[in-house]
Amino acid sequence: MPGYVSKEEKYYLYEKSKCFVYPSLYEGFGLTILEAMNNKTLVITAKNSSLPEVGGDAAFYYEDVLNYEELGNKILEVMNLKEDEKQDRIKRGLEQVKKFTWEKCAKETLDTIC
Repeated sequence: MPGYVSKEEKYYLYEKSKCFVYPSLYEGFGLTILEAMNNKTLVITAKNSSLPEVGGDAAFYYEDVLNYEELGNKILEVMNLKEDEKQDRIKRGLEQVKKFTWEKCAKETLDTIC
């Protein structure tokens, strides 16, 4: 376990990563997958809770978060993507991130409570 990772180290890790794997059992939102997408990193995550909404068609999903074989197969699938497929998913990720801004969050929260 690396312990604390500085912002610079985190961005370096995203840059050098083949993908970001997020096998969450339950997620209230999924900010970390947006962060990975914003850093041009492919995302693999479980298909549960809010994650499909947040990841949209940019993330790769697997059904059973407890099934390590299914996750392993999904990792292999992503590792074997052709370069044009990778670039397409990265582009989708950058577009997906634009759907979730702090300004939009604040406005929707204000609209809800007022």
